[in-house]
Amino acid sequence: MYARPPRRTQSRGAELARSGFTDTEAAMRELDHPPLNALGEGELVAALARVADPDLALSGLSRLLGSLDAPSDRDELVDAVKRGGPWAERILAVLGFSSPFVDHLVRHPADVRRLADLTPSPRPDAAELRRRMLRAVGADPMAAAPVADGEHRRLLDDLRVAYRRQLLDLAALDLTWELDMPAVGTELADLAGATLEAALAIARSHLPDGAAPCRLAVIGMGKCGGHELNYVSDVDVMFVAEPEDTDATGDVTGDVDGDAALQTAAQLANLTMRACSERTAEGTIWPVDAALRPEGKAGPLVRTTASYLKYYETWAKTWEFQALLKARQVAGDHALGAAFVEAIQPKVWNASCRDGFVTEVQAMRRRVEDNIRSRHADRELKLGPGGLRDIEFAVQLLQLVHGRADDALHHRSTLNALTALIDGGYVGRDDGAVLDQAYRFLRTLEHRIQLRQLRRTHVLPQDEADLRVLGRVLGLRGADELTRRWRGETREVRRLHEKLFYRPLLSAVAGLPGEGVRLSPEAALARLEALGYTDPSGALRHIEALTKGVSRRAAIQRTLLPVLLAWFADGPQPDTGLSGFRHISDALGETPWYLRLLRDDGAAAERMAKVLASGRYATEMLQRAPEAVTMLSGDAELVPREREQLTSEVLAGTARHEDPTAAIGVVRAMRRRELFRTAVADLVGRLPVRGVGEALTDIADATLAGALATAVRAVEAQRGTALPTRMAVVAMGRLGGREMGYASDADVLFVHAPLPSATDEEAASAATAVANEMRRLLALPSPEPAFTVDAALRPEGKAGPLARTLTSYAAYYERWGEVWERQALLRAAPCCGDPELLRRFTALIDPLRWPSGGLTSAQVLQVRRMKARVEGERLPRGADRSIHLKLGPGGLSDVEWCAQLIQLQHAGRIEELRTTATLDVLDVAVEAGLLSDADRGVLRDAWCRASTIRNATVLVTGRASDVIPVDPQTLSAVSKVMGYAPGESAAFLDDYRRSSRHARAVVERVFYDDPR
Repeated sequence: MYARPPRRTQSRGAELARSGFTDTEAAMRELDHPPLNALGEGELVAALARVADPDLALSGLSRLLGSLDAPSDRDELVDAVKRGGPWAERILAVLGFSSPFVDHLVRHPADVRRLADLTPSPRPDAAELRRRMLRAVGADPMAAAPVADGEHRRLLDDLRVAYRRQLLDLAALDLTWELDMPAVGTELADLAGATLEAALAIARSHLPDGAAPCRLAVIGMGKCGGHELNYVSDVDVMFVAEPEDTDATGDVTGDVDGDAALQTAAQLANLTMRACSERTAEGTIWPVDAALRPEGKAGPLVRTTASYLKYYETWAKTWEFQALLKARQVAGDHALGAAFVEAIQPKVWNASCRDGFVTEVQAMRRRVEDNIRSRHADRELKLGPGGLRDIEFAVQLLQLVHGRADDALHHRSTLNALTALIDGGYVGRDDGAVLDQAYRFLRTLEHRIQLRQLRRTHVLPQDEADLRVLGRVLGLRGADELTRRWRGETREVRRLHEKLFYRPLLSAVAGLPGEGVRLSPEAALARLEALGYTDPSGALRHIEALTKGVSRRAAIQRTLLPVLLAWFADGPQPDTGLSGFRHISDALGETPWYLRLLRDDGAAAERMAKVLASGRYATEMLQRAPEAVTMLSGDAELVPREREQLTSEVLAGTARHEDPTAAIGVVRAMRRRELFRTAVADLVGRLPVRGVGEALTDIADATLAGALATAVRAVEAQRGTALPTRMAVVAMGRLGGREMGYASDADVLFVHAPLPSATDEEAASAATAVANEMRRLLALPSPEPAFTVDAALRPEGKAGPLARTLTSYAAYYERWGEVWERQALLRAAPCCGDPELLRRFTALIDPLRWPSGGLTSAQVLQVRRMKARVEGERLPRGADRSIHLKLGPGGLSDVEWCAQLIQLQHAGRIEELRTTATLDVLDVAVEAGLLSDADRGVLRDAWCRASTIRNATVLVTGRASDVIPVDPQTLSAVSKVMGYAPGESAAFLDDYRRSSRHARAVVERVFYDDPR
């Protein structure tokens, strides 16, 4: 039967639980065991209730007392805990939070006495810490006499114990709030420098006899260089060396062997790193990371100052100068290190003038985001959204942008640099205060997480018990309050990111009350230029026009612009985006729904910014029809409209206008709207290249249907009688293949059938008039994308009649039709006009384009010769064949001719090959065993890639081109629209050349029957 415990035990356990203990039964056992039972339970429990983890503190205190051999030492510690005061608070704070420090004190119990003698001020400076660490290992920093292996191991153990003792001192003051976070980071960095100095001394004692003398300086980087190191962190360094007989600038002053000296320096650097990272009986200290050196881990570990400078002048990327912001001499030859730091400073502060600065800044931002492990993304203190790196990156970028002209910004630590940015007017005071508070809190939280197990981590734990302890050590009420505080700080940091860069730009040109910051015009121009705007002055004018005044419109735009400017800066053409936004806002700014849409629908605003900053094509269309901005509000609006729906719309619309110019305006309005819809869907990744081609083809078909109906009515009105013939338009080329691009011409044939009451001459005259009127109406001057109707593929080309009857087409093809004309008919498809006439035309040409017996050997040879002639004659003089998307090797023409030869040879017997779409032909050819799956993949990739680049070039430039752009800015923009990251233009070109080269190899085998 269940036995109820005594009431005293129940009340005792409840009291312990109220005091923060979680395992009350274990706590009671500890409290009842000597020597803790001599302490007085009430006073001890009350003291332990104030620490983060009372259970750990109680067990740690018991272990510590048990490790003290001398009764007097135990009595002294018991008396200290009983009396309370600073010593007791430090002991219990350490024992009640960090298991590794409990273990250290149990192994080295005499170290507990150190905590009684600590003073929070003054703290030992870098020089004093260096003396302490060198004294602890008993090593002369300049000695070169080798020691035995056993002595070397002892030195390494002594170094670890000495380091851990200094760390214990610091943690005790930190956990009792006697030091603040910046002071802790500073002392940790100085301790790292002192440890490296001692490690270097140990390394010198391990050099072999006869090693060439050298000078070696250790340069602290990252948080070590910035005096803001963590408790557990890699220590980033670089090593600078010179032969011993040189002065501080590296000039040789004696007869020296430079290579031998550098070999010695490399040995010393390696030994120094190992002295810190090796695991011994006393554990390890931290890894020394030299990956920030030139060429990273692939580069030499040690360089001379001259070698560093040459690299930074010739090869360095912007991120390397950002890393050098924090470079500081921390160990070794002080004069050499200081000279190196002084020499690289001008290069750091002129980094924002470098070509590609913006591209590399964007790449750095991506690297930060890419380094987040997905399972940790929502708990990352360092790299996550609103985390430490957001603040550090923002501060450093502002330093690089404005520090070129303002020496007051030349600080290594984040908080000092932030203060300078506030004082200089580059960051608002209120915003700066929020960021300062967030940084202090996040770094303190990071320190506490690392102190718990002395483990390198930046991830907030998930376990409720761990969160509870972290909350208590930070003075917060448990896990829930900690989580709320953390999320609130990161949310504020993320919100301020845009403001840091973009809000001050507004205050530079508009009187914004309460901002606490006004950039000078020069500083605003520098910031815009650094963010990628090629015309900063023009951008400032646009910003001024958008934000001036006290109207509701100006107020909303001042709210929107910081975010929009950031999105524009992320796009291929920021200036185009900002200019387009201004013009659209000028047109719609007083329309209530417009600003409401952008203010309330963040996705629509971001999509608008992306589209506007992608190039001229969509931007110019939106400027002409700003009301189309409503399409940006959701994915449903970006689904292409069906051809039948578009055709019905234009036929109904044109029927309401007697004036042909007004009627064709209806057609153009539809086309402009649908082109914009398609372009937006393309730019935001909602349509693959084939979907784009089909959507553009449907738009073109509906446009031609509306133009045909309008032209028929116009001719009938002019003649005063009904048309004496039935008319139809046949789609050819890319129009017939449903493979239109943004700048494709509409290749067509005009066919007509005279009515019984009409003569052939009357019918031909009327049909020609309709065809000419169609072309005239569609060619009327307009600011919209051109739409050229090209009938050059008709029999006899431009010398032949513009419109023919079925009988005329039949007679021509029977008597004169060449193989190339049959090939052109492979992509003939009904477009618009009389349905019966289109059906009869299709029946006429099917036997011609899909001959039952295929092609003769002579005809195949004729096709191949024609292809070779096209390659030789149509490529523009001086054009770079390797980047010609249509006629270059492996380009569109290669793939299409390959598919068409397969059709001419086999479509007569394989019905599935009777299609006008290139990619469908390739798919069927694989199923029929005419093409390998691998070859199909290569040809498909090349065709899709070339088609996409063609479209992307039009979207960026607003102009048609069959050649990949060669000027760097346009090439970069096109590659970004293609999905490549900033700075990857070369990779984009390489990928195209590789794809087209592979496709050409397939064409050589499949089309030219070359077994190679």
